Amino acid sequence: MTSFLGKQLPLLVAFFAGVTMVIAFFTSEQTISNFAQDQLVWVTIVGGFALMLGAVSITTVSINHIKQRKEGWQYRIPLLVFLALTLGSAILEGTEQGTMYDWVFQKMYTPMDSTMFSLLAFFIASAAYRAFRARTIEATILLITATIVMLGRVPMGRIIFSYLPQVTDWIMNYPNLSVQRGIIIGAALGAASMSLRIILGVERTYLGRS
Repeated sequence: MTSFLGKQLPLLVAFFAGVTMVIAFFTSEQTISNFAQDQLVWVTIVGGFALMLGAVSITTVSINHIKQRKEGWQYRIPLLVFLALTLGSAILEGTEQGTMYDWVFQKMYTPMDSTMFSLLAFFIASAAYRAFRARTIEATILLITATIVMLGRVPMGRIIFSYLPQVTDWIMNYPNLSVQRGIIIGAALGAASMSLRIILGVERTYLGRS
């Protein structure tokens, strides 16, 4: 019985859920469609419990770091304080405008989030500098194309060459878009392949083992 619950039951649930969603996609039967929508609701519920499990896990790990005085343990203290603050305020007051949760989100989280993404701009610039070194033919093409696109998006480009914005639009709408679609198709085929492996029970890494 334990072996069935630990090995076979998760595979059966994954098979049943996957087949149901596939059938619902290709049929207009209302009963199956409603059941598929119910499954999506269950996914949201399970995701909520997963977030709660993540909060418990990070709390436990942070407390252990503080007790053992591991490197960077000081940063774990504000993490636990604001985790408790946001969780407690959301439970007691809700998340509406004017609550403590909303104040923390608007006055602390949003500015820090903007700061993080502004710092990413410098990392992107550094990565672009390394990638645009014209050491190979491919890197040279990338460098020339990126230069044209960047100049075509700013007023300076129109001053240099009046048709540069049109050239930029052509690059973005044809070569760039065709490559993007190729990547999206490849990713979709990969996702379909992985889904089929999970439904058939070939892929079992989500069970915590190979």
